Amino acid sequence: MNITQKIISSHLVDGKLKPGEEIAITIDQTLLQDATGTVAMLEFESLGIPRIKSKRCTVYVDHNMLQTGFENPDDHLFLQSMAAKYGAYFSRPGNGISHQAALERSDIPGQTMLGADSHTPQAGAMAMLAIGAGGFEVAAAMAGEPYRFKMPQIVLVKLTGKLKPWVSAKDVILELLRKYTVSGGVGKIFEYGGPGLATLNVPQRSTIANMGAELGLTSSVFPSDEQTQRFLKAQKREKDFAPLTADNSDYDDVIELDLSKLEPLVAQPHSPDNVVPVQEIAGTLLRQVTVGSSVNSSFMDLMTVAKIVEGRKVHPNLHLTISPGSRQVLVMATQAGGMSALFKAGARGLEVACGPCIGMGMAPPSGGNSLRTFNRNFPGRSGTADDRVYLCSPEIAAASAINGVITDPRTLGNPPLVEMPDEFYIDDSGFLPPTENPGEVEIVRGPNIQPLPTVPLPADTLKGPVLLKLKDNISTDEILPAGARVLPLRSNIPAIAEYTFNYLDKTFPARAKQKGPGFIVAGKNYGQGSSREHAAIAPMYLGVRAVIALTFARIHQDNLVNFGLLPLRFVELEKYDATEQDDELMISGILDGLRNGKKIQLKNLTKNFETELSYELTSRQVQILLKGGLAGLLKSQK
Repeated sequence: MNITQKIISSHLVDGKLKPGEEIAITIDQTLLQDATGTVAMLEFESLGIPRIKSKRCTVYVDHNMLQTGFENPDDHLFLQSMAAKYGAYFSRPGNGISHQAALERSDIPGQTMLGADSHTPQAGAMAMLAIGAGGFEVAAAMAGEPYRFKMPQIVLVKLTGKLKPWVSAKDVILELLRKYTVSGGVGKIFEYGGPGLATLNVPQRSTIANMGAELGLTSSVFPSDEQTQRFLKAQKREKDFAPLTADNSDYDDVIELDLSKLEPLVAQPHSPDNVVPVQEIAGTLLRQVTVGSSVNSSFMDLMTVAKIVEGRKVHPNLHLTISPGSRQVLVMATQAGGMSALFKAGARGLEVACGPCIGMGMAPPSGGNSLRTFNRNFPGRSGTADDRVYLCSPEIAAASAINGVITDPRTLGNPPLVEMPDEFYIDDSGFLPPTENPGEVEIVRGPNIQPLPTVPLPADTLKGPVLLKLKDNISTDEILPAGARVLPLRSNIPAIAEYTFNYLDKTFPARAKQKGPGFIVAGKNYGQGSSREHAAIAPMYLGVRAVIALTFARIHQDNLVNFGLLPLRFVELEKYDATEQDDELMISGILDGLRNGKKIQLKNLTKNFETELSYELTSRQVQILLKGGLAGLLKSQK
């Protein structure tokens, strides 16, 4: 078997390893963070389970760090008390961005992980099968439920050659995005192999695994080999090492990628797959360069930037900011002189947090170009409505910060040499273990933490208007934005729902409440990006009862189902084209269709045409919808 099959087989509780068939696997580790964790913890609490059952659950505070009011600190206290009481480790603010800190201290080869964050697959760099999911799916795994999903196709990415000077791991994943787009990985897992793999260390692999999420992949998986062993030894975790490699070439498909042929790349606004060689856009004026976030925030990444800017000055036209991925990274970069070099050059140091990546601070000026080493550049994600965000490697970021324009780093001469340390700085005091006396813990609930809204029971017929018609590739950032104004409301659905489709149509919340119940109509790949289930809960709260699209992103479809929203698909493209906002629709035969696997009927009462709607649901998802959401199903099984 290949690596992915080995991991799945050792955790399989139901189903067969055939692409497209529903399988169920046990989950070893669960991951929550503060932007999705409050609702997920409320969901776990509603299940009535006295103690978390996954081998390890860690709750990270890394997103909602900007404390401009009581909401975020209240949420942090809630999460800390919930973790202590129910059996999770609590990663304190400033301890680390979840994926970087987990890579350093808790990712284990051969294990499975389910995380309420779409970039959870970064743990695949440590030969884990790590999958991003909505918070309720993670809450169920915390309660001991197996995770059910369709068996993906497993694609071998066969790496040959070696990266040239000034070309980095970021260019590897940007090249894959250029070739296969943001939806090219839907229903697939990329497993990396080939002779070129030995040249990539674990931090480099983590960059590739993290941004596999932008391809729409279920996960990305690397082997556990000499590079893995070296990294774990440097982290003083040799006991966690176990070799894990593929036995043969039994894959559903093979992609060959010659590392020696890659060049420095940049993703232009407004999609991670809008990729061009840096030389094509060199000279583009910049107002901001930001380094860090969950991707490209390792010790090696920061030291690379530091060595490039050392002895130089940040261009006066822009600001350069640095967000270390963990306290370990921050301490080591400081001790190695990297932070000093960055500050002397004029960089601004931000705290250990996702920060600008999720729109929490450092929003760019109106219309200003921002060059970032981050993973996403969806419209408005930065916090500025008319942002223009470019994605790049640390090497391009550093060269561009010096020159004030997008710069090909190959113009700087010889690249700096940064090697992975033989020993990392270790301090696990930022991980607070759960209490051994849960009965003594009082849950802290601030006024912003509100009960979850009730999911409506399923109906055989739905009638209402098209509340909004959308194009292809609508992201969860566009459905429900992040940023400093909105993120603090994550535990208050009535309040955060007022920002639904804020960048696309500010009138949506008022219209939905006035005209609903109703529907959203969308194109391909609806709901790409973040795992935030709020992008399903808030529309449901406002009266949306179904989303009719051409295709859906995996995590968002799961979230829609979990909160009772029908994810239906147009069978005929022309019927999508013909359906417009404010059209009155009637959807009928829902319950019979779900129970018996039949297509569901749509009648456009305004345009006077009828058509069939399809759906791609597992048997469990059908049960969830018939029970009025995941909470209804789980409670019925008690």
